[in-house]
Amino acid sequence: MFRKSDFFILLAVMISFVISAYLWFVLKDREQAIFTAIWIPSIFGFGIYFKLAALLGRRR
Repeated sequence: MFRKSDFFILLAVMISFVISAYLWFVLKDREQAIFTAIWIPSIFGFGIYFKLAALLGRRR
């Protein structure tokens, strides 16, 4: 069900979230934390796009 690429996408999202939380709560750098948090939906979007492209490519 899950492929290796799916785990890499989830890992990238988790790393982005942890870095964002670290910047927000530990370093108190709000702007950098928000900028890093914006990466999370972008990474998910790219992951969904590539997953759909792979699934549609397999059907043909």
